[in-house]
Amino acid sequence: MKIFKTLATVLAVGAMALTASTATYAQDKGAIGIAMPTQSSLRWISDGNELKSALEGLGYTVDLQYAEDDIPNQLAQVENMVTKGSKALVVASVDGTTLSAVLQQAADAGIKVIAYDRLIRDSANVDLYTTFDNFQVGVLQANSLVKGLKERFPDTKPWNVELFGGSPDDNNAFFFYDGAMSVLQPMIDAGDIVVKSGQQGMDTVGTLRWDGAVAQARMDNILSANYSDGSVVHGVLAPYDGLSRGIISSLRGVGYGSGDLQWPIITGQDAEAPSVKAIIAGEQYSTIYKDTRELAAKTAELVDTLLTGGTPEGLDTTTYDNGVKVVPSILLTPYEVDASNYQALVIDSGYLKAEDIQ
Repeated sequence: MKIFKTLATVLAVGAMALTASTATYAQDKGAIGIAMPTQSSLRWISDGNELKSALEGLGYTVDLQYAEDDIPNQLAQVENMVTKGSKALVVASVDGTTLSAVLQQAADAGIKVIAYDRLIRDSANVDLYTTFDNFQVGVLQANSLVKGLKERFPDTKPWNVELFGGSPDDNNAFFFYDGAMSVLQPMIDAGDIVVKSGQQGMDTVGTLRWDGAVAQARMDNILSANYSDGSVVHGVLAPYDGLSRGIISSLRGVGYGSGDLQWPIITGQDAEAPSVKAIIAGEQYSTIYKDTRELAAKTAELVDTLLTGGTPEGLDTTTYDNGVKVVPSILLTPYEVDASNYQALVIDSGYLKAEDIQ
């Protein structure tokens, strides 16, 4: 009798475990692969964590991978996500022109593909693109640069301004640059701004992989070749905070920020904590705040909509042509951040903690 009771207990426990397991399985909506470019930028770490959390909150399991700016590494990671049966891929590409073959594999397997903040080019197999209004980012950077020049150097004209672009393999870099030049080129043509180095155009000013060390070395060369005659730099268009910090290091090395040599007006992007600190210190003038929490939440919502048979709404269907098709896009709003509003925009909003900028 005792044996039968024990057996009954085991069976009952097993049945409960099976029921629990079935319930857990039923709640799991499938796997999502997230391919991020690098952990060398604070911004991408935040994006990855926010996106993973948002998708898990909707009931998905998440495979989050960072490629460390290595193209073959990212290709292998995405290929592995396809092989393991991910239901959707969210890809912030290292190089948006290199994914066509693996995305064809994804399409053949019925996997949805969302390009995350970097447009994937030369592929028909991109379902959606989630990003910010990148042309407007450039406009904001240029307007901030001009505002700063008027504030800091009101009695000086023309202003000497040097131009930096983002990585040429990142489609966004061209939108940033074009947006900025829509403001700056008329001022260059009018003689209000002089690019003393003569270096203009993304083929000349682009900074591969958004590398701050590359930006610093280029600024070193610009200063040596064009400003050793005693003339000064009044402004630098920098499209990303990591580049801004490299440029600041170069300028500091030749005495800017000390004595009578005022800091130039230097722009940036991503509201990274070290650059917000630099803004408070008066070294960097501004940055562009893009709330990646909002981008992650919107992307997760769109993934869920696609996978549950819904129709995404509010899409831009004209702006982002990837060379094969116009990719339906969500364009979120960027904001300029400077010393006057950083507290309200990035601290009070919870994007950064007060201790992050101490």
